[in-house]
Amino acid sequence: MSASHAEGKNYLNWEKGLWSWLTTFDHKRIGILYMITVMVFFAVGGTFAMLIRTELFSAGPNIMDANQYNQSMTFHGAIMVFMVIIPGIPAFLGNFFLPMHLGAKDVAFPRINLISWYCLIVGAAITLVSLIYNGADTGWTFYTPYSIETDNGTSWVVFGAFVMGFSSILTGLNFIVTTHKLRAPGMTFFNMPLFVWALYSTAVLQVLATPVLGITLLLLLAERTMGVGIFDPALGGDPVLFQHFFWFYSHPAVYIMILPAMGVVSELITAFSRKVIFGYKAIAFSSVGIAVVSFFVWGHHMFTSGQSEAAGILFSFITMLVGVPTAIKTFNWVATLYKGSIRFDSPLLFALGFLFLFTIGGVTGIMLATIGLNIHFHDTYFVVAHFHYVMVGGTLMAIMGGIYYWLPKMFGRMYNEFWARITFVLIFIGFNVTFFPQFILGAMGMPRRYFDYLPAFESLNKISTFGAWTIGVGFVIALFVIVIAIFKGEKASDNPWGAKTLEWTTASPPPHENFLETPVVTGGPYEFR
Repeated sequence: MSASHAEGKNYLNWEKGLWSWLTTFDHKRIGILYMITVMVFFAVGGTFAMLIRTELFSAGPNIMDANQYNQSMTFHGAIMVFMVIIPGIPAFLGNFFLPMHLGAKDVAFPRINLISWYCLIVGAAITLVSLIYNGADTGWTFYTPYSIETDNGTSWVVFGAFVMGFSSILTGLNFIVTTHKLRAPGMTFFNMPLFVWALYSTAVLQVLATPVLGITLLLLLAERTMGVGIFDPALGGDPVLFQHFFWFYSHPAVYIMILPAMGVVSELITAFSRKVIFGYKAIAFSSVGIAVVSFFVWGHHMFTSGQSEAAGILFSFITMLVGVPTAIKTFNWVATLYKGSIRFDSPLLFALGFLFLFTIGGVTGIMLATIGLNIHFHDTYFVVAHFHYVMVGGTLMAIMGGIYYWLPKMFGRMYNEFWARITFVLIFIGFNVTFFPQFILGAMGMPRRYFDYLPAFESLNKISTFGAWTIGVGFVIALFVIVIAIFKGEKASDNPWGAKTLEWTTASPPPHENFLETPVVTGGPYEFR
């Protein structure tokens, strides 16, 4: 044991003062900076969601006018996608635990790691500048030609998203190199934790897909500022081309959001069922398979855009193909739980919630991949419900499970298990009450993004709004549970769950250098000791 560790030194108190945090190269501290940032953005984006659902509580204007509603929709979507769900797991939990899972002292490029956080902060600040110029009302997709013609702060939001893209690219680059070069002695690709496999697959998507969005956003800015005529039909441009570029990135972005969540769920299920994961290689390769296939499915967003029948059929088939590696993961998770010595602690509850909600999201995704159904459901609340069952029901459930699981390691403190379970109940029930009625609304023909609706849709919208308020209460309680645990929780042992990955072999909270001695891996996956 080193002298500093014997004195109670860890990454939290290694250096003191705000400046030491703002200039740190320690991946753990950068992970905490991302944690705070994402939680703040989530609170802001969630507030916009509450405003939207409150406005839709009944037909007619309630608390805002149509323009304010459109701006709320834009900021809710942009904040949740670019500032919460995409950076949520990779930049927060991934930054903190990827090197520890690999037995490394840090990521490959610590300075670039810090720059990636500043890119997120600067991009978010640029986005906020749009409020001075009457905000933005295009929706988070910035569809042309409206996003070219609207006279407000859309350029600032677009440029902010462009800058935030660098955060994603730099994080992905760091993870790829770290995984290849900094594994502990004895750790091969086939005894890495599945969380690392998921982050690695995600990193490939981040590095290859995000530049496409960056170039597209720059072209959009060129349209708005110089009128170059790329997407504007009045200048000989093609607005459908924007959709091709945008969805070529944004569908892989769905897997940038969900693949890390799948990695978290793999860790939670094997830890709380006390079994080696069933079908390790199948789950690992399925992560790679999802990443590869995701580059070839963007056209299913465009079945109504006038693309050829042959292209529509091809995109429909490939989209359904994504269900194969996803089903492999689901089957193996259930098989791992089978006859396991299961502990129904809150991290596992959120993992099971993920399984339930993501399965509904996946099945409805297959429905939307069917051209005939998609034509009817396109741009209705059915799509809204499907998207949220995948993104919110998937990613945010995994984030909550991951936070509760790794909180003792990050801060050396235990949370209140009773109240953590209460947060699961409120979030899970509230989520289903919010979004399941929207499947019915979509089937009835209610279009999404509309400020007002027909009285026939009112009763289901009221139910949906009650559910949204329930989710909000659940997350507020969760915030208190986490904050109280960090500052006043009972001291945690080094491995309160009896988990097998390398981060649980070091102290809680971890020392500045992660491990006092470089670990040597001699066992298979989840049998490191």
